[in-house]
Order: sequence, then C-alpha cells, then structure tokens
Amino acid sequence: MSKMTLRLATAVLAVSLAAPGFAQDEPTADTVVATVNGQDVTLGQMIMIRASLPEEYQQLPPDVLWQGILDQIVQQEVLAQSDTATETRRVRTALENERRSLLASEVIGQIAEDAVSDEAVRAAYEERFAEAAQGTEYNASHILVETEEEAQAIAEEVRAGADFATVARENSTGPSGPNGGSLGWFGPGMMVEPFQNAVEALEPGEISDPVETQFGWHVIKLNETRAAEAPELEEVRAQIESELQQQAVQEFIDARVEEAEITRTAPGEINTSTLNDLELLQD
Repeated sequence: MSKMTLRLATAVLAVSLAAPGFAQDEPTADTVVATVNGQDVTLGQMIMIRASLPEEYQQLPPDVLWQGILDQIVQQEVLAQSDTATETRRVRTALENERRSLLASEVIGQIAEDAVSDEAVRAAYEERFAEAAQGTEYNASHILVETEEEAQAIAEEVRAGADFATVARENSTGPSGPNGGSLGWFGPGMMVEPFQNAVEALEPGEISDPVETQFGWHVIKLNETRAAEAPELEEVRAQIESELQQQAVQEFIDARVEEAEITRTAPGEINTSTLNDLELLQD
C-alpha cells in the first residue's frame, strides 16, 4: 500500500469513527458513571440528586454541576462503605419515611397530571366563567382629604355644580388627585370595605357623603358601571389547573382513607413529648 493510500485510509477511518453511527449507545439511568470498590454509581443516581438541589442551583447548566454531584456521590459511597458505617435504626427509619414519601409523591403527581386534561380545564372554565355571571365593575373618582369637615364642604361644592375633576386636582391628597381623582375600573372587593360599600350604594353620576377609611376622608363619584366580562381561558388556565389538581388529589386521598382499615392511638395514650426524643432511635 502506498503512503498516499495509507494516509487516505487513515483519514476515512477517522471521519467514520467520528460519525453518529459509531457514537456510544445513548445513556440510560443505569449507565455507570463511576465505581467505588466495585459498587456502581449510575447516571440515574446523579439525575435524582440534580433534581433535588436547592432552587438557587437549579439554573446552573449540567456541565457546571456534573463534577460536584459525582464527587458528592463518590464521597458518600466511600463513607457508606467504611468500617464505622452501620445501618442503625435511625437510618432504617429515615429510609422507610423516604420510601413512603416518594411513593406518595408519585401517586399525587400522576393524579395531578390526569386531572388537567384539556377537556376538564375547558369544562371548568365554561362553568366558572363563560356561563356564570361575572358581577359588576365600577368606574369611580374620589377626592381624598384629611378631615370630615373638608370632605363635607367638598361634597357640597361638587353637588352644587363644581367640576369634580378640577376640585380633585386642587384638593385631593391621594395619588389620583393630579388625574382628576379617577380610579378607573375595578370590581367587587378590590377597594377597602368602607369605600367599596359606598361605591356600590351609589347610582352613576351620584356623589357620596364623606366616607372614612384608614387613608382619610373620601368624597366619591360613581361615573358608570358595566357587567364584568369573563377572562380568556389562557388568562385563568393556570388557576383552573391548580384548583382541579388540588380537588382531584384531595378526593383521591379522602376516598382511600375512607376505604382503609386505620387504627390510631387514643389521645393521651402516648406522651407527646416523646416526639422530641431522638434517643429512641438508637439501637
């Protein structure tokens, strides 16, 4: 074989080995990433630790976290294999609690996922928003002053024909004063209770008597009202999904508890202070 032919064959071989067809098998949860005295450390174990990291570490990229997670598992395995490591009652109890918690979380996760089908979300939206009356929204303006006497004088002034917006700009101490006292549109429960009650008792165009809140004394003008419109589905999807999930999970738990044979210790049968006694977990 000539030198040129040998170089060409070597180049082709290098390219072939770099091609996807010759890549390693796709990693799985059982892929071994390290061994410690013959004990395998798997990719799945690393993934679980990655998933359980505190929130401040969740945004870090995998290449930054990889070595630290692998070192942690290796060090823990070395310690777990040491002569002084024993599976105490405390360890066994913690493992039992962890197993129970993880199994319960898996069940809850599946129930929550099944509860938010598009059909279920849409049906809940139709019932809650599209088919139900959404109440009344109010457009009001106000003038805020420090004393009842000031408020009374202003109420009489605007009832006598003074322009409400002008009086508000000249007298109101609230942040809406420069805007003529306008508060825009708001729904039930969006204002403090005395203010909200006063607004809802007015007719459009009517001026209130002085109303006291923790902010001072208000003179309120109800400009107009309208029927509230239902929000778009996507605006409330997250809220609906959360409520459907909570309801489904609670109903499932209640049903299983009702079916289960459960006995509990009677009140006073065990001294509750033992809840703090870690020495009971000593072998």
